[in-house]
Amino acid sequence: MSGAKAFYAPAELRRRGAQIKLVVTDNDGVLTDAGVYYSDRGEELKRFNVRDGMGVERLRNVGIVTAILTRELSGSVKARAAKLKLPFTWLGVLDKEAHLESILEETGTKIDELAFIGDDVNDLGLMKIIGSVGLTAAPGDAMGPALSNAIYVCKSPGGHGAFREFAEWILSLREGST
Repeated sequence: MSGAKAFYAPAELRRRGAQIKLVVTDNDGVLTDAGVYYSDRGEELKRFNVRDGMGVERLRNVGIVTAILTRELSGSVKARAAKLKLPFTWLGVLDKEAHLESILEETGTKIDELAFIGDDVNDLGLMKIIGSVGLTAAPGDAMGPALSNAIYVCKSPGGHGAFREFAEWILSLREGST
Protein backbone atom coordinates (compact mmCIF):
# COMPACT_ATOMS: atom_id res chain seq x y z
CA MET A 1 0.00 0.00 0.00
CA SER A 2 1.47 3.34 -1.06
CA GLY A 3 0.55 6.92 -0.28
CA ALA A 4 0.01 8.88 2.92
CA LYS A 5 -1.25 7.05 5.98
CA ALA A 6 -4.97 7.58 6.46
CA PHE A 7 -4.67 8.75 10.07
CA TYR A 8 -3.12 12.07 8.96
CA ALA A 9 -5.68 14.69 7.93
CA PRO A 10 -4.94 16.33 4.56
CA ALA A 11 -4.87 19.77 6.21
CA GLU A 12 -2.23 18.58 8.70
CA LEU A 13 -0.11 17.11 5.90
CA ARG A 14 -0.36 20.38 3.92
CA ARG A 15 0.66 22.33 7.03
CA ARG A 16 3.67 20.11 7.56
CA GLY A 17 4.60 20.25 3.88
CA ALA A 18 4.50 24.04 3.88
CA GLN A 19 7.11 24.24 6.64
CA ILE A 20 9.70 21.85 5.15
CA LYS A 21 13.09 23.46 4.56
CA LEU A 22 15.36 20.40 4.47
CA VAL A 23 14.84 16.92 3.07
CA VAL A 24 17.34 14.40 4.42
CA THR A 25 17.71 11.11 2.60
CA ASP A 26 19.42 7.86 3.36
CA ASN A 27 21.51 6.62 0.45
CA ASP A 28 21.57 2.83 0.09
CA GLY A 29 18.07 1.52 -0.41
CA VAL A 30 16.64 4.99 -1.12
CA LEU A 31 18.83 6.70 -3.72
CA THR A 32 20.16 3.30 -4.80
CA ASP A 33 18.54 -0.10 -5.15
CA ALA A 34 20.65 -1.30 -2.19
CA GLY A 35 22.91 -3.23 -4.54
CA VAL A 36 26.67 -2.71 -4.60
CA TYR A 37 29.09 -4.05 -7.18
CA TYR A 38 32.38 -5.32 -5.76
CA SER A 39 35.62 -6.31 -7.42
CA ASP A 40 38.90 -7.44 -5.95
CA ARG A 41 39.62 -3.71 -5.40
CA GLY A 42 36.51 -3.30 -3.23
CA GLU A 43 33.32 -1.34 -3.82
CA GLU A 44 33.16 -0.26 -7.43
CA LEU A 45 29.72 0.95 -8.41
CA LYS A 46 26.35 2.05 -7.06
CA ARG A 47 23.43 2.79 -9.35
CA PHE A 48 21.61 6.12 -8.93
CA ASN A 49 18.43 7.26 -10.67
CA VAL A 50 18.61 10.55 -12.59
CA ARG A 51 14.94 11.23 -11.87
CA ASP A 52 15.81 11.42 -8.19
CA GLY A 53 18.31 14.12 -9.16
CA MET A 54 15.51 16.07 -10.82
CA GLY A 55 13.58 15.73 -7.55
CA VAL A 56 16.49 17.42 -5.76
CA GLU A 57 16.44 20.20 -8.34
CA ARG A 58 12.67 20.67 -8.10
CA LEU A 59 12.91 20.95 -4.32
CA ARG A 60 15.79 23.42 -4.63
CA ASN A 61 13.68 25.56 -6.99
CA VAL A 62 11.18 26.19 -4.17
CA GLY A 63 13.86 26.77 -1.53
CA ILE A 64 14.05 23.28 -0.03
CA VAL A 65 17.55 21.93 0.58
CA THR A 66 18.38 18.23 0.19
CA ALA A 67 21.07 16.37 2.16
CA ILE A 68 22.36 12.79 2.27
CA LEU A 69 22.88 10.97 5.58
CA THR A 70 24.46 7.51 5.37
CA ARG A 71 26.43 4.95 7.34
CA GLU A 72 28.64 4.38 4.33
CA LEU A 73 32.00 6.01 3.63
CA SER A 74 31.63 5.81 -0.10
CA GLY A 75 33.34 7.84 -2.79
CA SER A 76 30.39 7.25 -5.09
CA VAL A 77 28.00 8.86 -2.59
CA LYS A 78 30.35 11.81 -2.25
CA ALA A 79 30.52 12.14 -6.04
CA ARG A 80 26.73 11.94 -6.39
CA ALA A 81 26.25 14.60 -3.70
CA ALA A 82 28.72 16.87 -5.51
CA LYS A 83 26.94 16.31 -8.84
CA LEU A 84 23.63 17.26 -7.19
CA LYS A 85 25.28 20.30 -5.54
CA LEU A 86 24.11 19.25 -2.09
CA PRO A 87 25.32 21.64 0.61
CA PHE A 88 25.25 18.91 3.28
CA THR A 89 26.39 15.30 3.08
CA TRP A 90 27.06 13.23 6.17
CA LEU A 91 29.01 10.03 5.51
CA GLY A 92 29.95 7.31 7.98
CA VAL A 93 27.20 8.18 10.49
CA LEU A 94 26.52 4.99 12.44
CA ASP A 95 23.90 6.48 14.78
CA LYS A 96 21.63 8.70 12.70
CA GLU A 97 19.36 9.60 15.59
CA ALA A 98 22.32 10.82 17.65
CA HIS A 99 23.46 12.89 14.64
CA LEU A 100 20.17 14.82 14.53
CA GLU A 101 21.42 17.59 16.81
CA SER A 102 24.39 18.17 14.49
CA ILE A 103 22.06 18.30 11.48
CA LEU A 104 19.88 20.92 13.15
CA GLU A 105 22.89 22.96 14.23
CA GLU A 106 24.72 22.81 10.88
CA THR A 107 21.66 23.57 8.77
CA GLY A 108 19.92 26.03 11.07
CA THR A 109 16.65 24.12 10.85
CA LYS A 110 14.18 22.92 13.45
CA ILE A 111 12.79 19.38 13.61
CA ASP A 112 9.40 20.47 12.25
CA GLU A 113 11.16 21.84 9.15
CA LEU A 114 12.63 18.42 8.28
CA ALA A 115 11.54 15.61 6.03
CA PHE A 116 13.34 12.27 6.00
CA ILE A 117 13.22 9.21 3.76
CA GLY A 118 14.78 5.95 4.95
CA ASP A 119 14.42 2.25 4.31
CA ASP A 120 15.75 0.17 7.19
CA VAL A 121 15.98 -0.27 10.97
CA ASN A 122 18.91 2.13 11.31
CA ASP A 123 16.57 4.90 10.06
CA LEU A 124 13.79 4.29 12.60
CA GLY A 125 15.01 6.67 15.30
CA LEU A 126 15.01 9.60 12.90
CA MET A 127 11.74 8.52 11.33
CA LYS A 128 10.02 8.51 14.70
CA ILE A 129 11.39 11.86 15.86
CA ILE A 130 10.92 13.70 12.57
CA GLY A 131 7.60 12.00 11.87
CA SER A 132 6.14 13.41 15.07
CA VAL A 133 6.22 16.95 13.63
CA GLY A 134 7.68 16.81 10.10
CA LEU A 135 7.34 14.38 7.19
CA THR A 136 8.80 10.92 6.65
CA ALA A 137 8.74 8.39 3.84
CA ALA A 138 10.00 4.97 2.84
CA PRO A 139 10.53 3.41 -0.60
CA GLY A 140 7.93 0.80 -1.55
CA ASP A 141 10.46 -2.00 -1.05
CA ALA A 142 11.74 -0.79 2.33
CA MET A 143 11.98 -3.12 5.30
CA GLY A 144 8.77 -3.60 7.30
CA PRO A 145 9.65 -1.41 10.30
CA ALA A 146 10.51 1.52 8.00
CA LEU A 147 7.25 1.07 6.10
CA SER A 148 5.33 1.02 9.38
CA ASN A 149 6.96 4.22 10.61
CA ALA A 150 6.70 6.26 7.39
CA ILE A 151 3.99 8.85 6.94
CA TYR A 152 4.26 8.37 3.16
CA VAL A 153 5.01 5.02 1.52
CA CYS A 154 6.28 5.37 -2.04
CA LYS A 155 5.05 3.18 -4.87
CA SER A 156 8.56 3.26 -6.27
CA PRO A 157 11.33 1.09 -4.86
CA GLY A 158 14.66 2.46 -3.74
CA GLY A 159 16.93 3.50 -6.59
CA HIS A 160 14.00 3.61 -8.97
CA GLY A 161 12.46 6.99 -8.25
CA ALA A 162 11.40 6.73 -4.60
CA PHE A 163 13.16 9.98 -3.69
CA ARG A 164 11.58 11.76 -6.66
CA GLU A 165 8.16 10.48 -5.64
CA PHE A 166 8.65 11.78 -2.08
CA ALA A 167 9.85 15.15 -3.45
CA GLU A 168 6.79 15.41 -5.72
CA TRP A 169 4.51 14.55 -2.79
CA ILE A 170 6.07 17.33 -0.69
CA LEU A 171 5.65 19.75 -3.59
CA SER A 172 2.01 18.75 -4.03
CA LEU A 173 1.39 19.33 -0.31
CA ARG A 174 2.86 22.82 -0.63
CA GLU A 175 0.64 23.52 -3.63
CA GLY A 176 -2.39 22.26 -1.72
CA SER A 177 -3.20 19.62 -4.33
CA THR A 178 -3.10 16.66 -1.96
